[in-house]
Amino acid sequence: MARVRKTAGERVTDGAIWLSMWVAMAVTLYPFLYVFSMSISDPQYVISQAVWLLPKGFSLGAYQRIFENEGVWVAYANTVLYTVAGTAVNVVMTMLAAYPLSRRMFFARNWIMIFITFTMFFGGGLIPSFLLIKELGLYDSRWVMIIPGAVSAFLIIIARTFLQSIPEELMESAKLDGAHDFVILAKIVIPLSKPIIAVLALFYAVGHWNSFLTAMIYLPSAELQPLQLFLMKMLIQDADASMLQDMADAHERSLISIQIKYAMIIVAILPILFVYPFLQKHFAKGVLIGSLKE
Repeated sequence: MARVRKTAGERVTDGAIWLSMWVAMAVTLYPFLYVFSMSISDPQYVISQAVWLLPKGFSLGAYQRIFENEGVWVAYANTVLYTVAGTAVNVVMTMLAAYPLSRRMFFARNWIMIFITFTMFFGGGLIPSFLLIKELGLYDSRWVMIIPGAVSAFLIIIARTFLQSIPEELMESAKLDGAHDFVILAKIVIPLSKPIIAVLALFYAVGHWNSFLTAMIYLPSAELQPLQLFLMKMLIQDADASMLQDMADAHERSLISIQIKYAMIIVAILPILFVYPFLQKHFAKGVLIGSLKE
């Protein structure tokens, strides 16, 4: 097979694309590498701001103090619970909403889609939401992290668009064989919808893992608060005093206090970074199919 020679303009374009990709990758990776290097460097180099890219010295003292703190584990367990339970509820509710809205025979689907789309642009605001949460008995309850955000209007639209790409003949054939809608959804639609389910799970899981505003407003009890709120308090305020209570030397406390903040950022972001590569293939496929087919 003959190799096609590229013109000078094409080579310049390819070079510009490669350069842009490398610059984007460097800009994206540098903050992660910097924070990680600060978290494992010697505290003396951290406080003097001598670390720019790679670690200087080596110390795991900050991680040791984080994992010895009971509050971190409580916040971690809360975040895992909210992420797993919340994502499961989100995916189920979104698919249950998107399936009937994708069926052309459903007479009210256009009107319902108008109402769903309306909620994307208009809302009651924080004060009415707070009063509603309080009246429903969700204030200072774990359910406040799951029920109010049980479904996203935007992701219903994405899932509906994907489900419309499934041939209508499959569902009509199942109907002729006596299958009702729940059987069709469970045995035909769901097996064919793994890409979009991965998209929904990733979107929802990242949202739950990074959520702190809802907890800050509705969860005053520390034992119910997620990891991101714990992290926010550490970054804005001083490090948790319980991590440093056995250190009498003020200088040593200031050294490790700064490094604990960097280590806490790494502890908070690593789990979601490990999950993403396993969903990336389905994520890309689901988004593209949902956007290209009608």
